[in-house]
Amino acid sequence: MAQPKREPHPVVDVGPTPELQFRTIHGYRRAYRIAGSGPALLLIHGIGDNSTAWEPVHAHLARRFTVIAPDLLGHGQSDKPRADYSVAAYANGMRDLLSVLDIEKVTVVGHSLGGGVAMQFAYQFPQLVERLILVGAGGVTKDVNIALRFAALPVGGEALALLRLPLVLPALQTIGRLLGDIVGSTGLGRDIPNALRILADLPEPTASAAFTRTLRAVVDWRGQVVTMLDRCYLTESVPVQLIWGEQDVVIPVSHAHMAHAAMPGSRLEVFPRSGHFPFHDDPHRFIDIVEEFIDSTTPADYDQDALRELLRKGSTEHAVSESDEAMGARILVLGALENNERSAT
Repeated sequence: MAQPKREPHPVVDVGPTPELQFRTIHGYRRAYRIAGSGPALLLIHGIGDNSTAWEPVHAHLARRFTVIAPDLLGHGQSDKPRADYSVAAYANGMRDLLSVLDIEKVTVVGHSLGGGVAMQFAYQFPQLVERLILVGAGGVTKDVNIALRFAALPVGGEALALLRLPLVLPALQTIGRLLGDIVGSTGLGRDIPNALRILADLPEPTASAAFTRTLRAVVDWRGQVVTMLDRCYLTESVPVQLIWGEQDVVIPVSHAHMAHAAMPGSRLEVFPRSGHFPFHDDPHRFIDIVEEFIDSTTPADYDQDALRELLRKGSTEHAVSESDEAMGARILVLGALENNERSAT
């Protein structure tokens, strides 16, 4: 449910971001940050990003939970091999990391690409998932920012290579900061510092190659190529919280309403005047929502027989919310399913 409009405010610092740790899995170094004790939270960042994305909320959440924030393979300080960067492969990587850390069940929090990975993780490993929290999540339906569509083209990889030329990245950063001064109070303006932070890592050749492979696994010139809509009904027994920025220009807030309509019993919180990083724009509110959601829901109890029955019945119109508020989103959901959009394997 959307809350009354209010000005976002930052969280007061509660301690340093946990230091990076490393594990070697399948011969590749995996970087991650872990802190706290109690029920486990797995925080999965978006494309081109890394575990520092969660800095505004990590230490605070660690007061009550065991909080694990990995650098996905090909991102941050994790290795960047020539490898499979599909959402299914990332889900496998999360399972493997949790296994070596002796963590048996988690509430999965996924942002942007990480939201798609979180949904895929829940699909592949339902026995490990207690709850899902999707934040500006990718993988709902086609719409995505035109810049990402361009970057997925063959010429997009060449454009990223230009970042390695002298003065190109500093010039883009200067332009970005000037643009931020002009549109700073909008969702786009709030996202520019994060965009510049992500952009700063891309000139490194292995980072840009991993970024391109990851992007092309989920986006083409027409938009996102994977969707969770055809399998959302499988979350029937899993508590789901959706969190979105009202002014998200990367993945429109309409995706939030569509996912909410497609997921029986899910909750939706829309942050007014927020962009693609609502947990940066208003960390206090984000933390409150996460804690309240966990406190007020019972962890999913995996039932193989119930899953078999759901798979046999499949998705139907009756699996989509029938509330008046969700009616428009319901029509969009059914329309998307009729367009033969399909999720990752």
